[in-house]
Amino acid sequence: MTKFRACIDIHNNLVKQIVGSTLLSHTSTPTTLKTNHTSPHPPAYFSALYRDAGITGSHVILLSPNDSLPAATEALAAWRGGLQVGGGITADNALEWLDERGAEKIVVTSWLFPRGRVEVERLEELVRKVGGKERVVIDLSCRRVGGKWMVAMERWSRITEVEVCKETLDMLSNYCSEFLIHAADVEGLCRGIDEELVERLGEWVTIPTTYAGGGKEFADLERVERLSGGKVDLTFGSALDLFGGEGVKFEDCVRWNRERS
Repeated sequence: MTKFRACIDIHNNLVKQIVGSTLLSHTSTPTTLKTNHTSPHPPAYFSALYRDAGITGSHVILLSPNDSLPAATEALAAWRGGLQVGGGITADNALEWLDERGAEKIVVTSWLFPRGRVEVERLEELVRKVGGKERVVIDLSCRRVGGKWMVAMERWSRITEVEVCKETLDMLSNYCSEFLIHAADVEGLCRGIDEELVERLGEWVTIPTTYAGGGKEFADLERVERLSGGKVDLTFGSALDLFGGEGVKFEDCVRWNRERS
């Protein structure tokens, strides 16, 4: 059954909701970066909220890894062993996030595709260092290119050679326990999910998978459940009332999860 999963997106050490397509690797400036919401609350506020509501499988994402370490550390400390963390994760720092800072799982993306394609050696190294694939989530943020979805790396600014399809997901599932799929073209726009992608994911995935991107209303939970056959979970960002949105109430999402427990 489809469940709601929550997020804590951190940029410049603050909890924010940002339009994904404006978050370019080295070219974003205050005038080009579009921020939908900057929260007055510290990261730990959201961690405690998710913990108390039992919203498991939620993730902390460092949108600017170099300057968001204190905020991410604070978020994880408020729910030790309860949150996933992504953004700048490599085999060299993964155990630090897991064992020292208390993440439940690490979310890895761009580091896996150094030359725009999957590096199996890196996957094997990561799984070996963290002690098993159960502690690994692979983020396949993607963009539409023609009739396909291609993995996008470096804050979604560079299209790789990796297609999001059944073959890719089957192969990668040998090295992770979950997938996080960001539809980068609609991320942060609140104009609706990529229904075709959600439907395909429901046909392809064999391990827990969370979709993020474009969610605008509570009915999207029902929509994702129907399209994916209950095999894909959903994250709301800018539409959620916690982040200044008007389309989705957090309390409704909590109730949805409890009814499906």
